[in-house]
Amino acid sequence: MDQKIDADRRIDPFVMSVLKSRFEAIVREMSLVVQRASRSAVIKNARDFSCAILTYDHKLVTVEDALPIHVMSMDMATRPVTELFDDIEQGDIFVNSCPFTGGTHHADLIMMMPVYVDEEPLFWVVALSHHADTGAPVPSTYLPFAKTMFEEGMHFPCVRIAQHYIEKKDILRIGSMRNRVPELWLGDVRAQIGACRTGERRIMDLCSRHGKDTVKGFLLDWFDYGERRAKQAIAKLPAGTYSYETRHDPVPGVADEGVPVRVKITVDPDEGKIIVDVRDNIDNVPGGVNLSANTCTGSCRIGMFNNLDEDVPHNEGAKSRIEVVMRKGSAIGDPQYPVGTSVATTNVNDRLMIAGNCVFSEMGVPFGQAESAGHLPAGVGVISGRDPFKNGKAYVNQIFVGYGGGGARHGYDGWLTYCGPANAGLIQLDSIEVDESMYPIIIESRGVKPESQGYGEFEGAPAMQGVFYPLDHDMTIVYAADGTEFAPRGVLGGGDGGPSTAEKITGEGDVLTLPAFAEEVIENGARIAFAAAAGGGYGDPLARDPERVAVTVERNWLSPDAARKVYRVAVTQGDDGAWRVDEAETARLRG
Repeated sequence: MDQKIDADRRIDPFVMSVLKSRFEAIVREMSLVVQRASRSAVIKNARDFSCAILTYDHKLVTVEDALPIHVMSMDMATRPVTELFDDIEQGDIFVNSCPFTGGTHHADLIMMMPVYVDEEPLFWVVALSHHADTGAPVPSTYLPFAKTMFEEGMHFPCVRIAQHYIEKKDILRIGSMRNRVPELWLGDVRAQIGACRTGERRIMDLCSRHGKDTVKGFLLDWFDYGERRAKQAIAKLPAGTYSYETRHDPVPGVADEGVPVRVKITVDPDEGKIIVDVRDNIDNVPGGVNLSANTCTGSCRIGMFNNLDEDVPHNEGAKSRIEVVMRKGSAIGDPQYPVGTSVATTNVNDRLMIAGNCVFSEMGVPFGQAESAGHLPAGVGVISGRDPFKNGKAYVNQIFVGYGGGGARHGYDGWLTYCGPANAGLIQLDSIEVDESMYPIIIESRGVKPESQGYGEFEGAPAMQGVFYPLDHDMTIVYAADGTEFAPRGVLGGGDGGPSTAEKITGEGDVLTLPAFAEEVIENGARIAFAAAAGGGYGDPLARDPERVAVTVERNWLSPDAARKVYRVAVTQGDDGAWRVDEAETARLRG
């Protein structure tokens, strides 16, 4: 077998390693340009952006430190450009933010630039940023109640915004006019342009140094390697067809009973292939929680990759071993124009990835993982208002004060700073000081909510909770907190995670329970308190290592009484204040 691989190689394996690392470095540099040059906190602080490199014929080369939901179906966003334009030239830059032309959702501005070498188009460099405002009727980019795209903000269905390296001022003027914070939007757009220009220069330098033919040979070898590694990983799985169903919370007037999300996978270890079938799902609903074809395809792939060896390259070759089958006009599939899709990257989409993660638990231990929290509790809401300290200037921004916990998997407790399955922990928590310096708000508290985690042999991550409020003005917050009614579930005997909650504390001290999906005004003097959902547990709690229970008690995430009741583990506090297992009493309790 090794001799055949050697015979099929186009380039020296050491050169392949060098070029792989060099392409990754180019994407990292592009990402650094976006983060440093952008103006919106959702991009600069929370890091809600991704960069990638594809071949000109739309094959994924590399995605270093990118959010999975942004890049695992990036080819669906670039491909329509070559179908719609027959005059693409060096120096052109295009944007695509329309789900009906291959985009993720309307707030993700996907910017792409062709890279020419010796007058031949070889690559696309892509920079995607989630923008704080797109001019929707509501000051948010997440609009679960928007029935059609006509109730959402600006869509760019494959539009050329630069030609011969010169910005098209008319297109940028359209976008700026339809934006509540035009100077921020324009700054963020130009940060993406800078990233694309940087990627173009670095790839051209790379091809000049190593030669175009060597780079082409690398691509073929790199894709072959990704395919081989994916096939080897799939070969370790038990053959069969497995199904899993989860349910998104009810959205009043959109999906009053919630949205069931069903995933069926067929694993063929001999062929090294997985088929993901999501056709058995409901039709499009009259609201923004429908998926786009891009997010549906990407999320199906993400769930599979999450259950394969972590060192499988996420490139075109590996992607080819996962086939996605979906249905036109389905809420979990390819949307029927012009239904709303503004929440297509979170919520129901989170549930699809969760189902993809969890379906492997149907194979039994050690496969799969428990359900996790989704993206948009009130701690990850979009805030807006008029800043009283800046002459009433308007502001709009999505904050990341506190988000949901990850589900447990065999061998590992859930990830505390998970946020949601679409980003695999790469969305960063905001700096409290930076948020308070940029916006007229005070973050009174944030931290872990004790005993919210899903119990199990391996625990789901606990929830985050917090309180924040506006300074000297009324602030609007828009959020969509799935996991309020249907909290994340445990698997294989694990317990469920705690639900998401939101409350308004009035100036008089009254506590009002807020709906899970809301546009709420927090008046001057009032505060908003939130808890995100927690991750589900994996396996029987009585199988948990007592030492791990003691560590959780030491963190103040679990009380000694709960340790005794749930895990039948007794802990005692030493003179140094540390909690340790009482082995004799634990043996009696578990007897």
